[in-house]
Amino acid sequence: MYIKQAFNFLHDWWRYLVGFLIIFIASQLGSIPFLVAVMLKVMTEGGDIESVQDPGVLMTVLDSNLTFFLMLLSFAVGLAAIILVVKYLHKQPFVTLTTSRKKTDWGRVFFGFGLITITTLVVTLLDYNSNPEDYVLQFELVPFLILALIAVVMIPLQTSFEEYLFRGYLMQGIGVIVKNKWIPLVVTSVIFGALHLANPEVDKLGKVIMIYYIGTGFFLGIMTLMDEGMELALGFHAGNNLITALLVTADWTVFQTNSIFKDVSDPSAGFDVVAPVLIIYPIFLLLMAWRYKWTDWSGKLFGRVEEPIVVIEENESNSTYID
Repeated sequence: MYIKQAFNFLHDWWRYLVGFLIIFIASQLGSIPFLVAVMLKVMTEGGDIESVQDPGVLMTVLDSNLTFFLMLLSFAVGLAAIILVVKYLHKQPFVTLTTSRKKTDWGRVFFGFGLITITTLVVTLLDYNSNPEDYVLQFELVPFLILALIAVVMIPLQTSFEEYLFRGYLMQGIGVIVKNKWIPLVVTSVIFGALHLANPEVDKLGKVIMIYYIGTGFFLGIMTLMDEGMELALGFHAGNNLITALLVTADWTVFQTNSIFKDVSDPSAGFDVVAPVLIIYPIFLLLMAWRYKWTDWSGKLFGRVEEPIVVIEENESNSTYID
């Protein structure tokens, strides 16, 4: 039902192609303020403008909180583009990109948020108690409060952009084009993971970390298809990124923040990479399935997406959609 409802609006294949290009261009334009701010800072300090091509330089020229805000700004611009594309190009109510329910279920959003937040807090604190030498307490009240303000406002915009693009816009768009569910699940999950190739974590840990990124894409996609809506994925993704930004940072992560702790251990891509995908995510899915009484796994993940039959009644000017 979640994918199928896109048939009720303008769903020509070219609209999704044009819409995706508009969203992509908008998000790239949103990154210009960050690049401009970095180049101005380098030039005012008499540095070499060519040095900003080095990601290590690019991410450390500005204050970490300012860098964090400007990097997230591009996602906010991209989210605004999605809203406009859905409204004007597809003539589609935004709630139908969010869920198959009549309105957004905020209880589901908060459940997904709380699930990953509590889990991350517990796991991190247990690891801190077991391996305190791997962490440095770097808490500073003022920088942390500024970070918290930025994170609370901007991270939900960042994660919502990614969810509405992959689990929403592309999931529905590919689904109504190919008329099945497994292809959009696979395509959106792989693309979601592949976009993390540029992250410094990949250089540090190797390509094996892609198991985690692509696996997370599948986890969020399965969650969306089984629940017939994005609410759980929206909350989970926001909670994951928010608690990570505030709790622990490291020199080799994409976001280096004024968090409470800094991880100074030498990371390795081992069991920690596959454990979430093979153990923790399945447990989360089973918990959600129990709570929300999911059924028909095969149909919801691999079934066809049938276009509603249009019945034109005599003496009526409007067409009627029959599922």
